[in-house]
Amino acid sequence: MRHRGQRYWAWADPALHSRTHAETLDDGTTIDVQVRLSRMGGTQLFIGVYASCGMALYEEVHDSRPNESMTRALVWGVGRARHLASEASADYQSLAKQA
Repeated sequence: MRHRGQRYWAWADPALHSRTHAETLDDGTTIDVQVRLSRMGGTQLFIGVYASCGMALYEEVHDSRPNESMTRALVWGVGRARHLASEASADYQSLAKQA
């Protein structure tokens, strides 16, 4: 079960239309990328990276993706999430070994 961070809860608005890409990577890390249209019609993006235990490793919000469709922003966000996950997972595993 994912444990959402403050950035997600500040961004979340179930009234807005959104699309989601969720993926579990080989090491159990999960990524959650959500794109939506703001009330003013602008494209917004959320990127979340979570450890296999559900702990939030990284959350990022883009309040504006000018001149990008929801589809294009989602594709960009998935690529960014995969990159962030590879870095965050390595850092998390390094800390786990030290404990």
